[in-house]
Amino acid sequence: MCILRFVRNSDKELFQPVYIYDTSGLECIGPLVSSVEETPDPINTVIKGEIPPWINGSFLRNGPGKFEFGESKFTHWFDGMALMHRFHIKDGQVTYSSQFLHSDSYEQNLEKNRIVVSEFGTLATPDPCKNVLARFFSRFQIPKATDNAGVNFVKYKGDFYVSTETNFMRRIDPVTLETKEKVDWSKFIAINAATAHPHYDREGATYNIGNSYGRRGFYYHIIRVPPGEEQNDEADLSGAEILCSIPSSDHRKPSYYHSFAMSENYIVFIEQPIKLELLKFMLYRVAGKSFHKIMSWNPELETIFHLLKTKYYSSAMFTLHQINAYEDNGFLILDMCCGDDGSVIGDFTMENVGQASGEKLDKFFNSMCTNLPRRYVLPLDVKENDSDDQNLINLQNTTATAVKTETGVFLTHEDLYNDDLLQYGGLEFPQINYSQYNARPYRYFYACGFGHVFGDSLLKMDLDGKKLKAWRHPGLFPSEPVFVSAPDAKDEDDGVVMSVIITPREKKSSFLLVLDAKTFTELGRAEVPVDIPYGTHGLYNEMR
Repeated sequence: MCILRFVRNSDKELFQPVYIYDTSGLECIGPLVSSVEETPDPINTVIKGEIPPWINGSFLRNGPGKFEFGESKFTHWFDGMALMHRFHIKDGQVTYSSQFLHSDSYEQNLEKNRIVVSEFGTLATPDPCKNVLARFFSRFQIPKATDNAGVNFVKYKGDFYVSTETNFMRRIDPVTLETKEKVDWSKFIAINAATAHPHYDREGATYNIGNSYGRRGFYYHIIRVPPGEEQNDEADLSGAEILCSIPSSDHRKPSYYHSFAMSENYIVFIEQPIKLELLKFMLYRVAGKSFHKIMSWNPELETIFHLLKTKYYSSAMFTLHQINAYEDNGFLILDMCCGDDGSVIGDFTMENVGQASGEKLDKFFNSMCTNLPRRYVLPLDVKENDSDDQNLINLQNTTATAVKTETGVFLTHEDLYNDDLLQYGGLEFPQINYSQYNARPYRYFYACGFGHVFGDSLLKMDLDGKKLKAWRHPGLFPSEPVFVSAPDAKDEDDGVVMSVIITPREKKSSFLLVLDAKTFTELGRAEVPVDIPYGTHGLYNEMR
């Protein structure tokens, strides 16, 4: 059911309509956030239908897979130990393997049989073998950043890494999933952390956003890592450079960010009103609180789009993932999945996502904001003599606005959907035909529909008319879809969409789903006789 709620627009002091997807009777998804065993040796799958024989590569996935050590349990879903998955596809057949990332965090927790490394939402408890005084003073030690890189697979200089949002990554063998050396960003470049969502240009360079903080305050940095040869003997980020540094709008309270946008010639960093309180960061261990408790949603603040020297801003909004960005006749088109309440990040506790069906689960889901696709349009040539209160956008194919004000350019968005999307509860985890259409005008994107706490449908959006296609079956929960282009592709959507499907209803009944990207109908599936927990992100590695 969709509810129309009116909320106050903090910039205009007006009420604006917000659609909320409301439901009841949700089924328990606790089995999707339960610890599983790894499958280090590849096993065969059972093929139903047909897997196109031209697919020759590996679908690599990442995400949490172990949620306790001994009697100590992680309290937030993000904190589970990273479990890497590989679906290897060749000649219409599929094998599956998985391995836990042998991070320092994993090894130390395993050795002590308890959680000894703090994560995003879980604070490690003091060593019970220490005396009372030693345990007390241990709370005043700033904990080391985790290398539990369970967010995504990424590539730098042709090598594969798994990444999270700290300064540590782990190099990975994409065939065996063997854990290789730990890589510290700060050894190559002066940053304290980087995102798990880099962008790649067509020459092979990789771009990312990092940060640093010191006596001069908090800065966001745009990073470039040059192209390199594949299969290096050791991790190599040499040549990494900071292209640009952006001071935080509030040096005491920088913004949380998960990703960024890139067009052919520009990078856009979005400073959203999810704030990290640095004073609390220094004291959170003393107070006995986990890291996510230092984050706060501030809807009275603006969202700032950092691009060129003009200040672009909008009313408060929250975004995790951008869809695409491209330039069009002097404007930058920026498409994103957005919500109106950024407090949701801290809400994915194991207690919330793992509870039984009933009123509490329904209440938790209905308290979450609905993320929906939006388009912002940023004029690239703003002149001093442009009139205030004038819409600077003269494109005929958008309803987004960009109005010059005394302090900058105020943006309002265009909704990239029709009302039929609301029956799927909004969408997230957007993907496109990245290799051919990232940073360029495009027509299609793919995503998970969120009619539950986790995605419960796969969606294809056609931006020509905002037409929607969907794959949805009760009790089945798909992963982030990944598009793979056909070798003889002529159209943008010539290819397949792959997703890992899991269910809480029956054990060992996961499968890899392959959809025809054009018709969005099933071509085939590869059934896997193992339990796979709900994951985060991944990529397709084409074999040559």
